[in-house]
Amino acid sequence: MTETFTDWLRQRSEPDWTAVVTHPFTQGLFDGLVPVESMRSYLVQDYQFVDDFLALLGSAVAKADRYSSRLAIAGSIAVVTSEENTYFQRAFDALGVGEADRVRPVLDEATVAFRDVMNDANANGSYAEVLTVLTVAEWTYLEWAMRAPASPPENFVHAEWITLHNNPGFQGWVRWLCGELDRIGADLDERERARCLRVFQQATRCELDFFNAHWK
Repeated sequence: MTETFTDWLRQRSEPDWTAVVTHPFTQGLFDGLVPVESMRSYLVQDYQFVDDFLALLGSAVAKADRYSSRLAIAGSIAVVTSEENTYFQRAFDALGVGEADRVRPVLDEATVAFRDVMNDANANGSYAEVLTVLTVAEWTYLEWAMRAPASPPENFVHAEWITLHNNPGFQGWVRWLCGELDRIGADLDERERARCLRVFQQATRCELDFFNAHWK
């Protein structure tokens, strides 16, 4: 079987990739045992990515090379602004998160670093580089969430965060992202492939640092 571009990127991002998708934080989610304070800080910080992530999706729409790609990306924007945003608000209510921490919390170093990667790709990256950041962000979450046992944890804060990232719709979106990056990657020259690899590795490391920041 021919190695795809995304497989090539992932394999050259070890051991960080495996460390992300098998992180102890995710096992804590499956077991419903992430401490309240850790879950609160994790979701507060994660919510700070939403605006930058939407901007990155918008950048992907603008930089895409065909109409069908723009449609696929636009569909994901609707999910982020509806189901996912609703989950955050319900979870914040359940965890007692005040308005200030929802809107303008003190940012962790790991949060700042990942936002910088997103914003740089948005402002300066090619379509391939934008897709690379999106693919890491979504593919890593699908990979860890697909490891969840059939029986979900009782607390909806844990359970729904898992199901947001392993449902059939999300699986289809990640498959599309990987396929789109494979399609674009097939025409990249060596220099462009190297840039995508650097971005893929940076984003993967940011994901690992983010989990580490909320699991002691």
